[in-house]
Amino acid sequence: MIHKGPYSGEKLLDGRAVDEITAFLFHAGGYENPHQLQANAGMSFVGSYVLGMGFTFDDTDSKGVANPLSEMDRLIAKDPRNAERICPYIGGSEVNSSPTQSHHRYVINFGEMSEAEARQWPDLMQILEEKVKPERDKQKRHHLRERWWQHAETRPALFRAMEGLDRVLVCNGGTGATKYLAFARLTSTFVFSQTLCVFTIKNDSIFTLLQSRIHDVWARFFGSSLGDGLRYNSSDCFETFPFPKGWENNEALEKIGEAYYQYRAALMVETEKGLTQTYNRFHDPEETSPDILKLRALHEEMDQAVLAAYGWSDIPTTCEFLLDYEEDDDESSKRKKPYRYRWPEEVHDEVLARLLALNQERHEQET
Repeated sequence: MIHKGPYSGEKLLDGRAVDEITAFLFHAGGYENPHQLQANAGMSFVGSYVLGMGFTFDDTDSKGVANPLSEMDRLIAKDPRNAERICPYIGGSEVNSSPTQSHHRYVINFGEMSEAEARQWPDLMQILEEKVKPERDKQKRHHLRERWWQHAETRPALFRAMEGLDRVLVCNGGTGATKYLAFARLTSTFVFSQTLCVFTIKNDSIFTLLQSRIHDVWARFFGSSLGDGLRYNSSDCFETFPFPKGWENNEALEKIGEAYYQYRAALMVETEKGLTQTYNRFHDPEETSPDILKLRALHEEMDQAVLAAYGWSDIPTTCEFLLDYEEDDDESSKRKKPYRYRWPEEVHDEVLARLLALNQERHEQET
């Protein structure tokens, strides 16, 4: 006999009796996918898609297509106006590998200029005609052929949003993937590559919220993956994330976030390790150095402050070294096991369930 109607028997989730089991296999939080929230619109962007190494000045380009930095210096010495259209250029690799998130590349940037406007910088246009236009002429998309002096995706909304800002927050995302979700502050004078997500939010509390495990579990659950890495997508990970009420004026969030950020920055400089190498140590079960123990403790304080902002101080923040996934013996012998210093599954699921319920509540309020 086929049973019709709602199931009324005992429900077990991971061996525990629960009142319901949602479509996400949680004990609460509803069944709907998270909604994009109007409150989060217009604050996160993907960086520029340049499409053409000939735009760049880069001494590390092994293919020899990029222009040498000495050529940039020569052109600026010849005509100082050329510096107006040459910008520092940075991508996810530099953000994650450099202890100071320093850049080593520059890029010609004409923004949304017409060809006639761009011709006012003939030295730079000559470079693009020689090194970019031949490849752009082969592109199938009409605007890439017709507007060869512009980046493929110029991101005018991002540049408008950065006006008046001294700095922005970035993380590896967009078309890039990252092992760890780590956020960094950079000046707004950069052209950011498409491997970065850029957040144009003045309040410093935003770092605390996004770097916390609360946002990390959300992003890892609803973001996509590329190999073993997380691909952070603003529309799925940021625009859907329900922030706690009053976060913009929460001094506790700002204080602990600043303490964490400054300590991490000093640690990276001292050890000459970037974000990826630093978090490799952070998540290594065998790493017991005092500097990493302090970073872990600060991270737990940051999580506690964020949970308190939501009114969820009942959630424990103690972490364990747990495998992200199991490997067979052949694979595990070749590399370190994928341990992560994180919450146990019960805490992970509880936080996600509450965030899902809050997302639904905010969505209903907005609509």
